[in-house]
Amino acid sequence: MRTLRDLKTGESSRVVKLHGEGAVKRRIMDMGITRGVEVYVRKLAPLGDPIELTVRGYELSIRKADAENIEIE
Repeated sequence: MRTLRDLKTGESSRVVKLHGEGAVKRRIMDMGITRGVEVYVRKLAPLGDPIELTVRGYELSIRKADAENIEIE
């Protein structure tokens, strides 16, 4: 299983499934990351956390812990 955390800068992929429970999963969905959406990794912070993404035409920064809950193709 590949997760969003596995992507490198400049790579993109499609979301297959969201893992997690309750509030964590809901927060990810509220940010616009849902099944089938295309995500592009714009850049990583120097220490790798957070990850800056382009999702649905806007920039979004998420933590590595949240990125592990997002399964990609």
